[in-house]
Amino acid sequence: MTGSQDIVFYDGGCALCHGSVRFLVARDRDGSRFRFAPIGGALFRTELSEAERTGLPDAIVVRTCEGRLLVRSAAALRLSARLGGIHAALARIFALVPERLRDALYDVIARSRYRIFGRRSEACPVIAPELRARFDLRP
Repeated sequence: MTGSQDIVFYDGGCALCHGSVRFLVARDRDGSRFRFAPIGGALFRTELSEAERTGLPDAIVVRTCEGRLLVRSAAALRLSARLGGIHAALARIFALVPERLRDALYDVIARSRYRIFGRRSEACPVIAPELRARFDLRP
C-alpha cells in the first residue's frame, strides 16, 4: 500500500515522537495514509540520499507519497492535512503563518522535547501485531 502512503521518519528515543506516532496510527485506522520508520533506520537510509540526510534539522521527516521531502512545520502540516477533518482545517489555518515563524516555534519545541516530554528507553514503541506491517523497524 506504499503508493499512497507518506513515510513518517521519527526519533525513536523521543517520547513526544512516540506520542505523535501513536496519534497518527490511531487516526489512520486503515493504514492507507502513513507508514512509519525510525530516523537512522534502514528505510531512512534507503529512502533518503546521503545528500538529503546531510544537514537535516532535528525534526520529524516526511517523504510524501509524491516523493517530496518535508521537515519541521511543513512535515507537521502535511501530516495534519492528511488526517482530514478538524486536523486538516487547523493545518490550513497554520499554513497562513509564515514558514519562518512556524519553523522557529517548531525548533523551540524540538530543542526542549527531551526535557519536557522525556526519552524512551526502548528503540521503538510497542506495536500491536495487527499494526506491525505499517512500521519498518529494521536497524
